[in-house]
Amino acid sequence: MKAVKVSFVILVAALLAAGLGTTAFAFHSGGVAECGGCHSMHTPKAGGSFLLLGTDQSSTCLNCHLHPGDTGPTSYHIATADANMPAGTAPLQRTPGGDFGWLKKTYTFTVRGTVNTETGSSHGHNIISADYGYGVDPDFASSPGGTFPSSQLACNSCHDPHGKYRRLSTGSVATSGAPIVGSGSYDTSATPAVGQAVGVYRLLAGAGYAKGGVTFGGVPVAVAPSTYNRSESLQQTRVAYGVSTTGGQEPWGQWCGTCHGSMHSTGNYVHPVDQGLGSSISTRYSQYVSSGIMTGTFAAGQGPFLSLVPFAENTGDYTVLKSHAKNNGTALAGPGTSDQVMCLSCHRAHASGFPEMLRWQMEGEFISYVDNTGAAAWPGTDTTPGSPQFARGRLAAENQAAYYDRPVSVFGAYQRVLCNKCHAQD
Repeated sequence: MKAVKVSFVILVAALLAAGLGTTAFAFHSGGVAECGGCHSMHTPKAGGSFLLLGTDQSSTCLNCHLHPGDTGPTSYHIATADANMPAGTAPLQRTPGGDFGWLKKTYTFTVRGTVNTETGSSHGHNIISADYGYGVDPDFASSPGGTFPSSQLACNSCHDPHGKYRRLSTGSVATSGAPIVGSGSYDTSATPAVGQAVGVYRLLAGAGYAKGGVTFGGVPVAVAPSTYNRSESLQQTRVAYGVSTTGGQEPWGQWCGTCHGSMHSTGNYVHPVDQGLGSSISTRYSQYVSSGIMTGTFAAGQGPFLSLVPFAENTGDYTVLKSHAKNNGTALAGPGTSDQVMCLSCHRAHASGFPEMLRWQMEGEFISYVDNTGAAAWPGTDTTPGSPQFARGRLAAENQAAYYDRPVSVFGAYQRVLCNKCHAQD
């Protein structure tokens, strides 16, 4: 019997390594995983706590969510090993939330005789992982616009590692009431029957979850395609973000505001969030193709929807959201007037190739430029050496990777920042 059990464990590990971790048989399966995957009763990691298999919480998560053998985007991995992203090479993962590896990428460049340094720490949430070389944010003692201590930031600051939050058959979210039968994160996730529940999106923290002196008020709504960590060189990956305020759920901006409450409040000097786009902006979004082109006519695999500028649909209906969470060149319609702008419309949740974990480069006038031959190109020290303010110390391939491998032809030359997808001031 012992031999059978060992063989079964080896088989499960092999399936996970092969990238099948997003099926119903995933390690978390929408809720708490087997205890032994994160804790050890007798041989925990030396110097750690809580009987964890890593020195700290984030290290324990990265034991599975980072794999040193990766050569490209792989399933549930959200960070690239240091050895796999040497100088001049971008991190490998292409998850919607981004790759924490960008926190390790610091760039130095000279503009008008002044040496500039873009620190890796500026690229995202600085999770603390002693085992994998991630440290405390050197610039902010607490969350911008809030009070969460940077010295306590870990994966479990935003995700509930025990996965207690669940969506019941009634659509409400609770921490009990029915067993979790599977993940609720994907377009392939089951609809819970009476007496059943599925996990909430990405095991995110819900109502009453408290860390670092802050307490969440609800959990946001979203659905991802079952294959989501992938290049977007041919087709986009669309996460269908939704909005619901019913039964333990809250809008995305309100959820992010748990730690960043003053970033997007009200008034003339802050960007609105969790507000309907209205007819003018929703129309511009769907018409906008690229700088100066408002034809609303898009190439195959593209469409009004742009994963670099996503929006939250004004619905909590999972049937609708599942039908929109695709990666096959379909479900690329633009927003309706009541669909909403949210924090993730501009930022990635983990990290990105750009400062402030933005989805595009905001530190120069153009995000695409021309190379030495006059052809459209992603900026790079190898393609546009005379324009360091656009290359910002990167090779063109690094910039392209930060846009998830899109060919520059999606935008053409002289594409300006993607605020224009909604505002069309270019």
